[in-house]
Amino acid sequence: MKTKGEGTNQPNSLIRPTDDQARRMAKNLMRCARFGALAAIEAGTGHPLASRVAVATDLDGTPVILTSLLSGHTSAILSNPSCSLLVGEPGKGDPLAHPRVSLFCNAVPIERRSSTHESIRRRYLARHPKAELYVDFGDFAFFRLEPSRASLNGGFGKAFELQQEDLLAHVDDPERWSEMEAGAVSHMNEDHRDAVKLYAEVLCGGESANWKLACLDPEGIDLVSGDRTERLWLAEPLSRPDDVRSTLVALALQARNA
Repeated sequence: MKTKGEGTNQPNSLIRPTDDQARRMAKNLMRCARFGALAAIEAGTGHPLASRVAVATDLDGTPVILTSLLSGHTSAILSNPSCSLLVGEPGKGDPLAHPRVSLFCNAVPIERRSSTHESIRRRYLARHPKAELYVDFGDFAFFRLEPSRASLNGGFGKAFELQQEDLLAHVDDPERWSEMEAGAVSHMNEDHRDAVKLYAEVLCGGESANWKLACLDPEGIDLVSGDRTERLWLAEPLSRPDDVRSTLVALALQARNA
């Protein structure tokens, strides 16, 4: 008896063609992740080492972790930067029925005196405020887990292979974006909490809660309330940070009209 694909010119593959829906699903899993499973090669033994790590993202969507230099997974990625990160939270029922994405990454340490450290620190604390207790300790460091490709499982029968360009946002002038983001996030949370609440509860369909705007990037907005996270995707990516103000005003008007 012939198996599927046998005796035909078609390869026996369950991988679906990558489309915009798959790209959005993978990016959403990355942007909304509060934690993930980091897989690295244990220094000195060569054994695979899996650890749970808290996760945030850089402006372009690259996952960011904060680790102690005393931990096993830190020594692992310092010894061999090649690693993988699995993100995607299971919900009710079968955990294998829920989307998740495995990212094939290269771990890059962030120097404290580098131009990107302050931006990464601010974005990480916006997602994990309790980390402020130890973020500046001398034995803690940030790493960017720069993905080269990914394996997306959107549920049974929904497998995709994605490349770096499918996963990350294009960011012109990151320093200028970071400066804009810091001011805009502070302004919205201090003076326009009503608009932030509308973004989360009307445009994202989130539960009624004390929402805060955590992060801004060219493709969307991250909103948080305790352990809850919502991602508001923009209709079109922004090419300039100067466009953020008018976009936020338009989104608030859209939510009020809805």
